[in-house]
Amino acid sequence: MGLFQRISTLFKSEANAAIDKMEDPEKMLNQSIRDMQEQLNQAKAQVAESIAYEKRLKMQYDKAVEKAKEWEGKAMTAVNAGRDDLATQALERQAEAQKEADGFYKQWQQQKAGCDKIKEKLKSMNNKIEEAKRKKSLLVAQAKRAEASKTIHETLNGMNDGAAFSTFERMAEKVEAMEAQAQASEELAVDYASGDSLENELENLKPATSNSDALAALKAKMGKANAAPAPAAGEQAYGGQYNNQAQGNLANISSWDDL
Repeated sequence: MGLFQRISTLFKSEANAAIDKMEDPEKMLNQSIRDMQEQLNQAKAQVAESIAYEKRLKMQYDKAVEKAKEWEGKAMTAVNAGRDDLATQALERQAEAQKEADGFYKQWQQQKAGCDKIKEKLKSMNNKIEEAKRKKSLLVAQAKRAEASKTIHETLNGMNDGAAFSTFERMAEKVEAMEAQAQASEELAVDYASGDSLENELENLKPATSNSDALAALKAKMGKANAAPAPAAGEQAYGGQYNNQAQGNLANISSWDDL
């Protein structure tokens, strides 16, 4: 294969591929139906001309038959008048008219047969166009469904392989890793806090002194408690001595300024 032939083949293949890509099924089907309709209209015009010519032949045949009948009547009139010579001439004219009528009849029958055939073809062509119109809707629907199915598959493929989804998954893994690192750092901060861990744990075991406990202790010192807990042995002597002394001192106080 020569260079120019290869180049020509390449251009043809590219052109055909471009045309195939540009072809829209719905537009092409509509154009095909328009072309068929135009051909049908042209055929109708030609058939109409053929039918008109067939009718003219019929009219000419009828006129020739009528003319032949007229000459036959004239021949009869001449015979009744005793003019056989004129009757003979009239019969000759009648024969010519009949021959002409026979010729028109033959042509008329041939033309009529031809018109009947092309009218059948015209009817068949019209039926095919109507069938094509009905099929067009179905073909267009199938083409649109195929195009929609192709778009769906392309979209699904793009979604499965898209960079956006891979980025999202990568960021989700990164966030999980960051959360795990934060939890690990929190555990290390608790395990290795500053100070003696044993002392801190024991300190946490001591109950907190509430305001109610402090008030109860104050009332116990003042002897106002209803039922104070018994002090320890070492504390009882010191506490009693202190309470007696406090009561003696309080007895001599007449105002807040004496405190």
